Amino acid sequence: MKIESFRTLNAVLRGGSFAAGAADMNLSPSAVSLQMKQMEEYFGQPLFDRSALQVRPNAFAAEVDAVLQEALARLDELRRRSTPAVEGKVRMGIIEPLQVTLLPPLLRTVRERYPKLDVRPVRGRVADLVEKLKRGEIDAAIIVQPETGGSSRLAWTPLFRERLVLIAPPGSREKTVAELFRRHEWIRFDKSTVGGRIAARYVAQHAPHARCRLEMQSLAALTALVSEGLGVCILPEPGRNLLDVHPVRVLPLGKNGPCRQISFVSRLADQENRLVQALLDGAQSAAGETAADRAGGQAAAANP
Repeated sequence: MKIESFRTLNAVLRGGSFAAGAADMNLSPSAVSLQMKQMEEYFGQPLFDRSALQVRPNAFAAEVDAVLQEALARLDELRRRSTPAVEGKVRMGIIEPLQVTLLPPLLRTVRERYPKLDVRPVRGRVADLVEKLKRGEIDAAIIVQPETGGSSRLAWTPLFRERLVLIAPPGSREKTVAELFRRHEWIRFDKSTVGGRIAARYVAQHAPHARCRLEMQSLAALTALVSEGLGVCILPEPGRNLLDVHPVRVLPLGKNGPCRQISFVSRLADQENRLVQALLDGAQSAAGETAADRAGGQAAAANP
């Protein structure tokens, strides 16, 4: 049984469905279903209850996941302890919003675990960073993965799915998406970005009457404009540090609301490169750490 199958099981449990696990692991739902059936054959008992309309994991699936996650964590620790020091310079592209939320814990983790690894962040937009990666100008990047899956010439490792939320002026009282867009102008997240296109589709479906005069890419600028009462916006969850400066109401868009996939991407030839793998290790650790911060920021904004 391949270790990746156990990682897929963990993604299914975290996401709550085969579809969510597939999106997290950058696989098709049928591939996830096949892996889960193979695991059930391996253990000789079911991992999921298929009697209802929606497949649900059972207690044994949770037990398998708990055992394997502990084992994988110990194996990673042994690998870091037993391998020679990782030393050298690595160039990492990163999109602007993640420079505030993900980059600080990533650099801290890398310096703790790989003190001789010199990480050089490179700022850029998704399309520009992908091209730089293909040309060899950077070694890896942390970006929004395109909805089509991303270039097959590159290796994509999902880090986390970032939910989009609706932010509204702190003094607003409307409770539904339709009411907010009827009362306030739409400040649009730049449609040239993956997240912006996802947000625009959601608005077209739920508030076709929305009117827009402003369109920007900076999450900080969008949040500041909404905080000043100039409109409402659908964008990735602002971090707590941004909400402290520009208070807004944050309204979740439901379990099936829009989201974008944040992934670590490198060249196929560098999948075994120890410098790139050390960087990926730091990125995965930081992604887990910032998940709690994103949840805390949303809760704080919802209850100012």
